[in-house]
Amino acid sequence: MMDSMDAARIIGYFKGKSILITGSTGFLGKILVEKILRVQPDVNKIYLLVRGIDVPSANQRVQQEVIGTELFGLLREKHGEGFQQFINEKVVALAGDIISENLGLEAPRLEELAKEIDVIVNIAATTNFYERYDVSLDVNVMGVKHLCQFAKQCAKLKMLMHVSTAYVSGDREGLLLEKPISPGESLREGAFLDVDAELRLVKEVKKELNASDDVNKTERKAMKELGIQRARHFGWSNTYVFTKAMGEMLLGQLRGDMPVVIMRPSIITSVRADPLPGWMQGTRTIDTLIIGYAKQNLSCFLGDLNMVMDVIPGDMVVNAMMAAMVAHSEEKGAQAVYHATSSLRNPATYAVLYEAGRRHFYENPRVGKNGKVIPTKEMHFFTTIARFHLYMILTYKLPLEMLHLVNLLLCGLFSRLYNDLNRKYKFVMHLVDVYGPFAFFKGCYDDMNLERLRLTMAMKTPEDHMFDFDPKTVDWEDYFYRIHIPGVLKYVCK
Repeated sequence: MMDSMDAARIIGYFKGKSILITGSTGFLGKILVEKILRVQPDVNKIYLLVRGIDVPSANQRVQQEVIGTELFGLLREKHGEGFQQFINEKVVALAGDIISENLGLEAPRLEELAKEIDVIVNIAATTNFYERYDVSLDVNVMGVKHLCQFAKQCAKLKMLMHVSTAYVSGDREGLLLEKPISPGESLREGAFLDVDAELRLVKEVKKELNASDDVNKTERKAMKELGIQRARHFGWSNTYVFTKAMGEMLLGQLRGDMPVVIMRPSIITSVRADPLPGWMQGTRTIDTLIIGYAKQNLSCFLGDLNMVMDVIPGDMVVNAMMAAMVAHSEEKGAQAVYHATSSLRNPATYAVLYEAGRRHFYENPRVGKNGKVIPTKEMHFFTTIARFHLYMILTYKLPLEMLHLVNLLLCGLFSRLYNDLNRKYKFVMHLVDVYGPFAFFKGCYDDMNLERLRLTMAMKTPEDHMFDFDPKTVDWEDYFYRIHIPGVLKYVCK
């Protein structure tokens, strides 16, 4: 049974600790770094492993891409003129890469770190759904292996926190449990997933491709196609979730008796509460719809408005991570799996997001480059892929082909119009290809493990509420309308 948990215990845990974080230039990584520095200024050191040719270039990346962002405004305000000195004392940039043996670090540096590190947090990942297979395997699978090898050398290690994704479940329906992925487990009956065999396959395919002339272009295309082909062969919809599942599998095999926590968030949305409501980086699945709607590139899309989209604000994921690290610290042999999700406790439908979007754009109309107001149009949703494709062919593809023919006959008179319409058509078709599987996702994520952790949390003081990760406390309509949609428009859709 877990002990009771409150803000004082979480904050106290990080005092004097040395923490290694990968993926700190990403959305979740930044939120975690900022939160630890803000709530526990007596943390010993936060080491950030970032790609860079040397330490100065790694430092520059950390300053520009992490510390220099708006997210750190509250911390900057708190420390005033002493902010940079505080950062210099607490944050250490390491020029390295999880895809390399020894994390790309020199042996003396690695030995020093191994003596000092208390906690490792692995957030680094390539999240591109259609990434090259070799790149995805390097980051999402081999990266886990290299980090595990380093973790075993850390004499003081108390916790390895690995961030995965809830969608390692694939497109399964029903209640999806918080359980580890077993070695060889795949989503296709009778198919045994062998990580080493997949790594060998990539080497063999690349070797064959090296014999061709235009190797770079051919290799890139072949690797992207191979990723999707292998993912679908084993029952996953894209390369990202497939390789994240393999990463988890490998971690389970290599961890030994290390205390390991796997955190699986669903679709992560903008910061809800602190330090900066609405802050966002990068485009998430649902945000592409908001941006498309804002720019009026989208008049229709695929999806059932009554279906549940599983979303969770970024700061809630980080709060859950911090609480779970404390709860399982120094638990030998433990491997806890948590779903940071909302579909079971407080489901939000696509209709809630759509209505919040409509309301926002009617009350705050967008202004185009020409200074004129962009009228907010209704959007049509198709509940099957077949209907959507038929609509797109009849409404856009056929007229586009006719326009293309007329344009050729009139020596390019309609080139601008054709290019504009063709771009919009391709944009919508790309969205459907990428996000189609999510639009009709019928799974529901069980979060009993996380609920048990939540039940240990005291919510008595304002500080305790700073570590809230209960989706039941979110009013989705209010959050989308007042925080998330304005945040996407401000920070992503610049």
